[in-house]
Amino acid sequence: MIRKKAKNLCLPVLCAITFALVMFQMPAQCHALDIYIEIDVSPNVINIQSQSTVVTVHTNIAYSIVAGTSVTLNGVEIAWWKSDDRGNFVAKFDSDDIKTLDGLKIGEYNTLTLIGFTTGGEEFTGTQDIMVIENIPAGKQ
Repeated sequence: MIRKKAKNLCLPVLCAITFALVMFQMPAQCHALDIYIEIDVSPNVINIQSQSTVVTVHTNIAYSIVAGTSVTLNGVEIAWWKSDDRGNFVAKFDSDDIKTLDGLKIGEYNTLTLIGFTTGGEEFTGTQDIMVIENIPAGKQ
């Protein structure tokens, strides 16, 4: 009778041991240190001589998970932010701060990088190349 009980326990115990070994061999789920997002900078051509006041960056990250004050564009602090019609985060930056960034090359594409943190502390980034020009508006010539 003892042998029959041992035989009945053998299969479940063997299955439990096999399951435990398989689970310990599986790679652990890893949380990314960076979340890459898509951004759309508007305007995508910045005229150094224009009267523009705001550079807007549309994203595909949910507004509700972004710590708004953490967001920068090439090191420029965010001026204000909002949610778009889809519930995504939209960042607004002072145009003069963007126009005077160190290293901007007139007549070339320049990379703008949006960096911020989620409310959970994860960093997100997105980049877009924009053209920078210096054309004096027609009324100012």
